[in-house]
Amino acid sequence: MKRIVKYLAALTVLVTLAFSTSLFAQPGPGTNPGGDPVGGPPIGGGGGGSAPIGSGIVLLITMAAGYGAKKVFDARKQIK
Repeated sequence: MKRIVKYLAALTVLVTLAFSTSLFAQPGPGTNPGGDPVGGPPIGGGGGGSAPIGSGIVLLITMAAGYGAKKVFDARKQIK
């Protein structure tokens, strides 16, 4: 039984090494095979992302505060 497990482990390692070399042939993220950026220049001049995240952060903090308040309320209720 140990011989079979060792054989399967060695086979798995060899197959993984054989197929992982094909992954290096892909272009980097956001580029075409020629090296040009995908979709043209970025929106907003290219300095950074221009997605509005302010309201998402406020929503996340509000939900976290509500969850924390509920946990505190339940803990105090359980002590009494």
